[in-house]
Amino acid sequence: MRPPVCDYQSKTGWEAEADVVVVGSGVAGLTAALRATELGLRVLVITKGRITDGNTRWAQGGVAVVLDDGADNAGGSDPIDTVDAHVADTLLAGSGLCDSEAVREVVTAGAAAVERLRRWGARFDTDDGGCLARAREGGHSAFRVIHAGGDATGAEVQRCLVTATKGEGLPVLERHVAVDVLTTATGAVCGVRVLATDLATDTTTGRTVDSATDSTADSVSVEPGIVRAKAVLLATGGHGQLYRATSNPELATGDGLALALRAGASAADLEFVQFHPTVLYTPGARGQRPLVTEAIRGEGAVLVDAAGEPVMHGVHPLGDLAPRDVVSAAITRRLASAPGGVDDHVFLDATGVPGFARRFPTVLAACLAAGVDSRREPIPVAPAAHFACGGVITDTHGRTEVTGLYAAGEVARTGLHGANRLASNSLLEGLVLGRRAAETVAADAESGKLTDPAVEFAMPSPVAPAAERSSLQRLMSRYAGIGRDADGLAVAGSALDVSITDIPLWTVEAVEDAALTLVARALLAAAAARTETRGCHVRTDHPDTDDRGWLRSQTIRLNPSGQPVLADPILEDVA
Repeated sequence: MRPPVCDYQSKTGWEAEADVVVVGSGVAGLTAALRATELGLRVLVITKGRITDGNTRWAQGGVAVVLDDGADNAGGSDPIDTVDAHVADTLLAGSGLCDSEAVREVVTAGAAAVERLRRWGARFDTDDGGCLARAREGGHSAFRVIHAGGDATGAEVQRCLVTATKGEGLPVLERHVAVDVLTTATGAVCGVRVLATDLATDTTTGRTVDSATDSTADSVSVEPGIVRAKAVLLATGGHGQLYRATSNPELATGDGLALALRAGASAADLEFVQFHPTVLYTPGARGQRPLVTEAIRGEGAVLVDAAGEPVMHGVHPLGDLAPRDVVSAAITRRLASAPGGVDDHVFLDATGVPGFARRFPTVLAACLAAGVDSRREPIPVAPAAHFACGGVITDTHGRTEVTGLYAAGEVARTGLHGANRLASNSLLEGLVLGRRAAETVAADAESGKLTDPAVEFAMPSPVAPAAERSSLQRLMSRYAGIGRDADGLAVAGSALDVSITDIPLWTVEAVEDAALTLVARALLAAAAARTETRGCHVRTDHPDTDDRGWLRSQTIRLNPSGQPVLADPILEDVA
């Protein structure tokens, strides 16, 4: 490859200015951007793909919320669901590490958040009586998950928010990746450095090319730009691409978490990565896999192994609707004995679910594309990386400990999820906390807490350590997946250390690889230190839960040399 032309130590190619930069265009990011615009802030949204890309549109199940609209949302036994019941279900799923106040704040605000979304034009499914239709998913004690398009809730939420964003004329910088958060000498945020992901200048000819269509684009580099801003709000989603098989799109590379750590923020609960029990299994498949929503189990589908034996019988009182960490672990244990000679997948028998094609059109289409008619035969499924329960430490208003840096959605750790996320709480989180974060930015700007973006800033290093992506994914999948032990985590850490090289952050691939490497090292450190099994974190060498020693979160931050280190105790007040 020819040497790139951009020089990160010299003047950047272009500059822009906003009051707040929102990085990410999913449910949390666009909700925040719309609210910030309502409050009179100048907003710029930066998104790595198109505005319609990202994790939100892939969410199938729905929004978990307690609504008082007369629907029978407890399945007939008790017609009234309650906020207290939703809170209790969330706390139980979180295995002791949820912040109960954060859970109650988010759950209580859910009804208003959904109503706002409907006013923006979101269309949810209704029952025969005209009330919003409800589903029940794993870990829920009631039918409280509202949905759209059967199993296309995320796509409808994204459509609604994108339409509202365009209607407001809100500026969006598509196909740009945030490389660094810019900070002053005192550590306050004053902007962000960005790089185009698909428009670049050929270093030999000087012509402009589009890396999405031009075969020579792997030999080009991109001139960086600077967006000066009083505040940066991270809403970049998770880091499912740490693993070879995931429900997450290719964009989910942990960029926001890496940005925050390098800017001086702390993270927590990184060892807790939720593996969805059921993605569509196809032999040899890697990368993003089609999700098979657990709402299907809520309608009566049953997990069975290749010998036809129920997987969840006797495992948990909720059976096939147990929390995701329980179901994923049960599948993994069952596959270890290779029932029926099969050790890499089980089956979801949904042949008895009435109206399958109408209720689950997205799943049916994915199955048919793989040669499986889920109406007539069991669906081959396996666990895959799905959701990061931890992230950048924030309060329930989006503040981090870094002045001017905020976070919302999957990238943030508010204490809502604890050691395991309750199904369909993620869209709820984005709607509630995206709005709150925007309101906090406006309040902090009004009170004079934020820095003038015109000040001088320290230019971050143009290089960062990174490992080769496929090797990193192989290590994380083998040693830091559902079952972990001290030896495997040590092997993964050592192998990463010897394979890492410093690379220039001149391409989106380099930015992503550096982010994945930093997040992987932080996750491995946290997972090795937590010598117990809790929620999503399963230690085969420490199979018991140790409340006496480990009923607490672990904090990670970077030391002066840029290495992730444990920094307990967790910071409770970042306001």
